[in-house]
Amino acid sequence: MHSHLHTKDNVDCEEIMNALDECHARGFLYKAVGGCNDIKRQVNKCLSGERSKKSGRNRESGLQRRQRIEGVWAKMDEGDYSALEEFTGKKHDERKKGIGS
Repeated sequence: MHSHLHTKDNVDCEEIMNALDECHARGFLYKAVGGCNDIKRQVNKCLSGERSKKSGRNRESGLQRRQRIEGVWAKMDEGDYSALEEFTGKKHDERKKGIGS
């Protein structure tokens, strides 16, 4: 088994991946005749599920960030730059408000 699959993101699949490692350790001929195919399908199914969970978490996190940024933009449109200062951690320079001023 590839070592990069044994990560903190795939902890729920660790047991089945170890079973595949053990199956592969039986030898090349055992693998070649399909002795590990069922376990391999289980690993793929498990990893796919983990990937889907991670994608869902990333999507939700992205939506939250987007809402926060849009809130900052809305306040900036009203002339309130305090949200921008909080977001970036930098003090807004009043001279930079208007382009060409």
